[in-house]
Formats: sequence, C-alpha cells, structure tokens
Amino acid sequence: MRWSGQAIGAEHDDALPGLESNSGLVRSVTTPEFAGVTFHEVLAKSALNRVPAADGSGTYGWTINPYRGCSHACVYCFARPTHTYLEFDGGADFDQQIVVKTNVADVLRRELRRPNWDRHPVALGTNTDPYQRAEGRYRLMPGVIRALAESGTPFSILTKGTLLRRDLPLLVEAARSVPVDLAMSIAVYDDALQQQVEPGTPTTAARLATVRAIRDVGLECSVFLMPVLPFITDTRAHLDDAVGRAAAAGASSVTYSALHLRPGVKPWWFSWLQQTRPDLVARYRSMYLDNTYAPADYRRWLAERVRPILRAHGLGPGRVDPTTGSMGFSDRRADLVPDRTAASTAPTGSRPGISNGHRVPVSLDEQSRPTTSPLKRADPDWDRRSAVVGTAAGVGGPTLF
Repeated sequence: MRWSGQAIGAEHDDALPGLESNSGLVRSVTTPEFAGVTFHEVLAKSALNRVPAADGSGTYGWTINPYRGCSHACVYCFARPTHTYLEFDGGADFDQQIVVKTNVADVLRRELRRPNWDRHPVALGTNTDPYQRAEGRYRLMPGVIRALAESGTPFSILTKGTLLRRDLPLLVEAARSVPVDLAMSIAVYDDALQQQVEPGTPTTAARLATVRAIRDVGLECSVFLMPVLPFITDTRAHLDDAVGRAAAAGASSVTYSALHLRPGVKPWWFSWLQQTRPDLVARYRSMYLDNTYAPADYRRWLAERVRPILRAHGLGPGRVDPTTGSMGFSDRRADLVPDRTAASTAPTGSRPGISNGHRVPVSLDEQSRPTTSPLKRADPDWDRRSAVVGTAAGVGGPTLF
C-alpha cells in the first residue's frame, strides 16, 4: 500500500510535513490516550495483498495488514523498511506514525465476493501486528474475522497483542466454519530485556496468559520463540525457561528462529546494541555485516541446544529450516507444524518461520513500559559460540550501519 493507492476522502492539509500532497490521507489524529503516536486514517482501495509463496515455487499467498507501522516498537522488527515506502523512516516513525486502513473490513468483503476468489488461506500479522494498541481504538479485526469466516476463507493470526482475547468468542465461532490458526509471538522471557527490545508490547506473562485463554476456549495456539538473539537469549537457562513457560501455558507447538537482520533494520538494531550491549557489537558485525541470516554454523549450534530442551518439555521434533535455523515442535498437531524447508528459500519479503499456510499470531498487551538495564550474561558456552560464529579481528571502535 502506498499513499497514492488510497481512495480520496476528506483532505487534511496539516497532517504532517511532507504528506500534504498524499491524496489517500483522510485525516491524522493524535490523542492523549496514545501519547506520542499519530494515527493516519486512510481509505484503502484493497485489503488483500498478493505475496510470493515462501517456497520459491512461483505461486502466491495472501495477507492482510489493517495497520502500517507498529507501536510495539520491537527493535529487531523486520518490517521497519516498509515504512519508507510511505515517506516515513524505519525508526521512530515506524513506532509512532501508524497508518490505519479504516475501511479494511468493507473492502475485504467486496474482494471476497469476487467470483474468482478461491478461498486461499489468508495470513494476518506477517508484516505488522493486527492487535497492536491502535486496534483498541479502531476495532478493525472483528470485521475482518467475520468477513473471512462468512466467506469460507481459512485464516491465521500471528500477534504479540493480548487484545486478541477480546475477539475470542468471534474466533471460536469462526473456527466452526473455517480453519483458524493462532500463534503468539514471545521472543524474550527476561523482563528487563523484554522492556528494552520490545518496549511497546505486553509483558511476557500477559502473553502467556493469552495463550492459556486461547487454549481454554478450545482453540490451538502456537508460540513463536522468534527471534533468538545470539549471545543474549540463547543461553540454556533462557531457552529452558522460555520453552517451559510456553508448555505450561498450553502451547500446542513452539517454533524458534535465530535473529535475521535485513539491510533496512540493521541501523536501528546496531544503534540499540551500541547503547545497551557495546561488548557485542563486534560479534554482531562479524555475523551480520554481509548477511541477513545468522551463519549456518551458528544455526546448527542453536538447533543442537534447543532440541533437547523442547523434548524435555514434551514437545516432539519437527522440521528445521536450514536458512533461518527455525524448527516447529508440536505435541498434539504435528500436521500443523510449519514447513521449514519451504521457508529456506524465502524472499526478503517473507518472515522466516511462518509458513504460507495457516499460522496465526496472538495479540499484544496495550501497555508500554520504560527502559531498564539489559540482561546480564553469564554463559559457560560464550567462548565456544564465539568460535562458531567468528569475531571481527582488529576492530577498534564499532562501525554502525
């Protein structure tokens, strides 16, 4: 979606410097309830996005993004570069300048009525979170859920937002007529670190409680342990705590993947790293300077570490993605584990670890929290892991992207 792709509504000449000529903008809104955030309301011409399949087969899948930008403000978010298409930057603007497709449900219904619509599975949450804080104000998801279910279209939701609990009755009803897959993204289980790298998200405990709430109404819910941050969240203690808490919450599967950094994300990630963990800058430069994905040796090392932890918590082996190092584990529905092989040739526009089928994200908490001190590492495998990924020799001061 670009500004020029929106229908013309009311004009708002004072919207934001540089946006006066964008005809798709209806109005821009600020409110005390969302301090620091500006909502740019637009009338979308389309709701369904046609995207290349992750398996490189030349086929296509479908996604819906009710919002552009995301107030979860995850430092590592792979979608940050997409905001530059709208004349915003991928940093603070991505977190604070939120584009709202106010008519998305109506447009979706029209598209689903087309004779050539084949009811292909539709994924939500593959780019920006549909249950970010803006959803509490605009309530777009109930209309989207109803439209998909009434048309007989299977769908998935991937989210960090606990607001999804509001729509559980709708999701239960939808699941009676179409396949519905839900997944909660919970990458960090250290509270202080989580507040730093995901400052606009709900707490880990709140998201785990949402997993339990989903299971209590009879729906499956996966947990996405993504991304695993090298040298930060890949200790045995952190991974065991993460998998154990996900299993205790009733997660039907756990999918993990090592951090990947697209070129447009690297400046923001390295800026954060320099401020909070300058001791890791050289190691990350060695891993990601010329790469989007973690090195293959590191991914194999991570797989060796995670597999026994998953088994210890009753989550059996799934299939691994050689590109991202991600694997799905399920104790009840192995047929729903994402195909990691398909993701191995994923284009830059897809998120590793999410199949082209029915993966559903879970909602995030509405509460932003202040930044605190980073996670302090004490890991006996530090030297071994450094040898696996290599370190940058002769680096003086870090060079950021």
